Amino acid sequence: MQVPLIRLQCGKVGHESAAAKFAAATPSNKLSIEQEKPYSEIWMGTHPTLPSKDVQTQRSLLDLIQDNQALMSTEISKKYGEKLPFLFKVLSIRKALSIQAHPNKKLAEELHEKDPKNYPDDNHKPEMAIAITPFDGLCGFRPLKEISHFLSTVPSLRSVIGESAAKDFQDAVSGHETSDSEKDVEKNKKALQAAFSTLMKVEKSTIASAAKELVASAEKEADKFAGGGGPSNGGKELADLVIRQNGQYEGDIGLFVLFFLNYVKLEIGEAMFLKADDIHAYLSGDIIECMASSDNVVRAGFTPKFQDVPTLTTMLTYSYAPISEQKMHPTDYPYVTLNSTAYSSSSSAILYDPPIEEFSVVKTELKKKGAKATFEAIAGPSIFICTTGEGTISVGPKIEEVKAGFVYFVGATAECVLESESEDFTTFKAFCELSGKESANGTK
Repeated sequence: MQVPLIRLQCGKVGHESAAAKFAAATPSNKLSIEQEKPYSEIWMGTHPTLPSKDVQTQRSLLDLIQDNQALMSTEISKKYGEKLPFLFKVLSIRKALSIQAHPNKKLAEELHEKDPKNYPDDNHKPEMAIAITPFDGLCGFRPLKEISHFLSTVPSLRSVIGESAAKDFQDAVSGHETSDSEKDVEKNKKALQAAFSTLMKVEKSTIASAAKELVASAEKEADKFAGGGGPSNGGKELADLVIRQNGQYEGDIGLFVLFFLNYVKLEIGEAMFLKADDIHAYLSGDIIECMASSDNVVRAGFTPKFQDVPTLTTMLTYSYAPISEQKMHPTDYPYVTLNSTAYSSSSSAILYDPPIEEFSVVKTELKKKGAKATFEAIAGPSIFICTTGEGTISVGPKIEEVKAGFVYFVGATAECVLESESEDFTTFKAFCELSGKESANGTK
């Protein structure tokens, strides 16, 4: 039987990015690092847009697992159509990615059938981001009190939405912004949808004019901007954000959208999870990203690409919460054994486990030469990528070298061993194991 350990060739590259560095680690006749590109992605998986390949044979990973379903497990192959249920990525972001959301399964099918050019597949796309350098972004709607505060303290924001729409929102949510009552929550979501939809439908010329006033206020007021800010972000922080984003997308509607969304900063190792239909925008930094295998994006700001405002404003969940509720809380991974060298050097293997079954991720840090982590066999496929250091990966008798940017596929039911040959050997492992959690479309 084929030893289920395959070194993969993956990636799009860009200038001075983690993705470029990692992609360059694997030689390819088709790979050229274009120095002028400011950011990029590496894709690891079976998605047809950029499928991974076996370095030696150049066969696609999709071909390999379809030829041998044991690599995935029969159960996973059957449930997910003989394709990896997840797409693993490295993103290197210098300029803001679009304000966007990813559709749920039902909407994805509808959008793909209606507009396959802009919605290239019929799958949903919940996703998880793990910072490998300091990262910032917009994620989910702010607490309603903060949005109301900004409508009162940012004149240009109130102007573009309109006095009537702003007042309607504030009156509707006043006094029960944090209520857990189902009736109040539903009322709040409707008020938020109405206000946000009003903003998103404003004419571009009106937005561009108001943006000049907004930026001028940010430059002049500094820490007093936006009434000194809200509980989550200070006035100077918001002013700097407006000025920075205007430098990238002058006069864009995203300059006003950011007052509706949580502005989050992730330190290295911190992570957040986004359900399908959750609004977000990644602004800067390098991240490991894992998602259900899809390339569907509904965009509406900070982008020259196709924008679909009507779909975005109707599809969103309009859930609102502080960013602390969307940050993940990793735990020790229980199915790995560290040797004595690993224990004595405070090495670790931590699990990022979203509430869906398509994917989970383990970050392993081996902090001394000779430190070893032995992963128990699981009933599903895995993909490993190394982000720092050097070491080896082995399955059975097969041992391969690992350096930053090397990517390996490990098949189901295979015990896998990582061993460090440096003082800082870090890997991320994405995997799927059906365990009774919900799939991204809500089924067990």
